[in-house]
Amino acid sequence: MTLAAIDKVFAGSIPQIYQSHFVPLIFEPYATDLARRLADRKVSRVLEIAAGTGVVTRALDKALDERVEIVATDLNPGMLEQARALGTGRTVDWRTADAMALPVDDGSFDCVVCQFGVMFFPDKPRAFAEARRVLAPGGVFVFNAWDRIEENDFARVVTDALATLFPDDPPRFMARTPHGYHQVDVISRDVAAGGLESRASRR
Repeated sequence: MTLAAIDKVFAGSIPQIYQSHFVPLIFEPYATDLARRLADRKVSRVLEIAAGTGVVTRALDKALDERVEIVATDLNPGMLEQARALGTGRTVDWRTADAMALPVDDGSFDCVVCQFGVMFFPDKPRAFAEARRVLAPGGVFVFNAWDRIEENDFARVVTDALATLFPDDPPRFMARTPHGYHQVDVISRDVAAGGLESRASRR
């Protein structure tokens, strides 16, 4: 199995560890931010890509009008099982799906949301084109990505610490994938190649 393939596998005990440790430590504030950005938009159907254990799904559930339909997808069934177990206030349509080939109709959503998932797409322009395909006219694709690892103290410290424990083969997953897609010009180029208008911002 290639490194790229390994980086996309979230199975076994990983979903439980991800939810119990990483969600409250890292992901919840960003989920709240994404949901806030959509709270004032007039949407009726929202598609979430790379939903993981549902941290953004739950934030959307709280922030959006109760009549808004939410479809949450992820490539890894184990992550979605954890999300289902945690539950939401409204009925959410949980689906195992590949962002490269979304099993939904053209123009069927007002909004597509993805938190820290675009870095894992093997063909990013193709994935962006899929998001564009499923968006209705005037729809919006909202996503975020980490900056380079040197700008993220937590990830950098963990990576450096692991390197001291495994000097002959230091784990580089954090630098390679979660923090490996940070160049705004590259992201903007890929977004444009997917047929979307870019409004990138760095925070």
